[in-house]
Amino acid sequence: MTLPDAHKLFAIIEGTWPASAKRALGPWTVRLDESGSSRVSAATAELSVTDADIPVAEDAMREAGQKPLFMIRQGDEALDQALAARGYTVKDITHIYAAPIADIAENRPPPVTSFAVWPPLAVQIEIWAEGGIGAGRLAIMDRAREPKTTLLGRLDDRPAGTAYIGIAADCAMIHALEIGSVHRRKGLARSLTIAAAFWAREQGAAYLTLVTTQANEAANALYSSLGMTLVGKYHYRTLLE
Repeated sequence: MTLPDAHKLFAIIEGTWPASAKRALGPWTVRLDESGSSRVSAATAELSVTDADIPVAEDAMREAGQKPLFMIRQGDEALDQALAARGYTVKDITHIYAAPIADIAENRPPPVTSFAVWPPLAVQIEIWAEGGIGAGRLAIMDRAREPKTTLLGRLDDRPAGTAYIGIAADCAMIHALEIGSVHRRKGLARSLTIAAAFWAREQGAAYLTLVTTQANEAANALYSSLGMTLVGKYHYRTLLE
């Protein structure tokens, strides 16, 4: 089975983690959102750009109250260099993973480990808040199209973790997987990832996908150990203002 490539998965990100507004400005797509989430607050180049095009995107983001932020994907090397020359620094090198659902949804976690819930419960919102995932990102989940769900994870008969999963086309994407600080390194992130695959299979998805920063060594080790494949990378450029 051929895995979806990075180009397709950028569209899956758009579908499962949507910005509140997008503007097409010349060669740019400028995403506008008050959540602080980089994925919905960055500009991307959809056509060839020149150095003279950069202020167009910068001005649009500043007018919306956002810091200028650009997502750099494969093929954006010239833009990456131009932004570096303007003083933009690299932010959040990010890995994109994918796997066939069937490869992950093999051994279901114990039934008391996770529960599919929509809308999320107050205890999930508390777990996310502890990890810095606040109301703005919850609003992103809320406006995403169905099918979607959250997972409430439990350990020692207590709420311990949460995740959001959305589906676009034939891909399910996990976002905002968060484990409470006192429950980490106990296998719950693995259980929630597998539970997400079982839920996604029931919805007819063919692939499980997600993104995580390169700096998150524990997450990268987990997804590699589950047999997920690194299918692409991207990063951001931002100004230190």
